[in-house]
Amino acid sequence: MTVFFIGAGPGDPELITVKGQRLIRSCPVIIYAGSLVPEAVLEGHQAVQVTNSAELHLEQIVALMKSAHEQGQDVARVHSGDPSLYGAIGEQIRYLRELNIPFEIIPGVTATAACAALLGTELTLPDISQSVILTRYADKTSMPEGETLGELAQHRATMAIHLGVSNLGKIVAELTPHYGADCPIAVVHRASWPDQDWVVGTLADIEAKVQDKGFRRTALILVGRVLGNEVFSESSLYRAGHAHVFRP
Repeated sequence: MTVFFIGAGPGDPELITVKGQRLIRSCPVIIYAGSLVPEAVLEGHQAVQVTNSAELHLEQIVALMKSAHEQGQDVARVHSGDPSLYGAIGEQIRYLRELNIPFEIIPGVTATAACAALLGTELTLPDISQSVILTRYADKTSMPEGETLGELAQHRATMAIHLGVSNLGKIVAELTPHYGADCPIAVVHRASWPDQDWVVGTLADIEAKVQDKGFRRTALILVGRVLGNEVFSESSLYRAGHAHVFRP
């Protein structure tokens, strides 16, 4: 018996891996994060038990896994996006290790990747940014030393900020001294869902644009000069005259 932590992707039911879909359709027990995972992701399942974990606390979730283990049943534990990013699987895994219950993580498409696709942009452009920082706004959860937005912004890398749209004003104030007021920024609401929406601006005007849209939650913030930038060097990968093992 194994607990499979499955990344369902950002919302579009088709943005799940083949492996993740196969496991959902074959595991007899499914525990899914119903507040973020659409039920369409579960389509075709043959499970005898399907539970929405949004209604449970951690100990209740672990108890379901333990019960399935005792009955020799595999569990599809379905999370949104990629479970290794803000998936809260760490504490579940800690319990499973204490109980000697095997587990496996099945990666999923991240919200950051879905937002980049929606905006039609590459997050790592030569000469502009070769790094992507995935972080969150410190509200109820404190940030470790050295990971405040202001400290991370000193790198001026492409940054994806989770769980921060309701504090956009404070975020803009922390980023502007490092990125500059003219730096592009995008706020994407429910990327890949049927009601997806987004707005693009600069650090100087994004607050007003987001206020007009009415985004208050379930939005990702992308900031960096890769957004909308058409002036950058071509990568060496496909450059004529650049030899490599597959193109001598």
